[in-house]
Amino acid sequence: MEIPESLLKAFEESLTRVRTLPKRPSNEMLLKLYGLNKQATRGDVGIEKPGVFDVVGQAKYNAWEELKGTPKEAAMKEYIKLVDQLFVDMSE
Repeated sequence: MEIPESLLKAFEESLTRVRTLPKRPSNEMLLKLYGLNKQATRGDVGIEKPGVFDVVGQAKYNAWEELKGTPKEAAMKEYIKLVDQLFVDMSE
């Protein structure tokens, strides 16, 4: 299934736009965004889980692994939605 060009463009814009947030999102939100980005661009996790001493690597792996089976298109839509919501929340 091919992803519509309009969705790809909106996703790319969100990837750029998230870098301009007025405040740094929480670590939890950053992990959600990371997982969605990886699922949207690479699909299901296909790397070995990091070792026990790589706490950050494990957190990122787990955030991505939780999305296993999520279609790329759905991950893109959710990423866009989260970025939009972050801008709304931070402007209040």
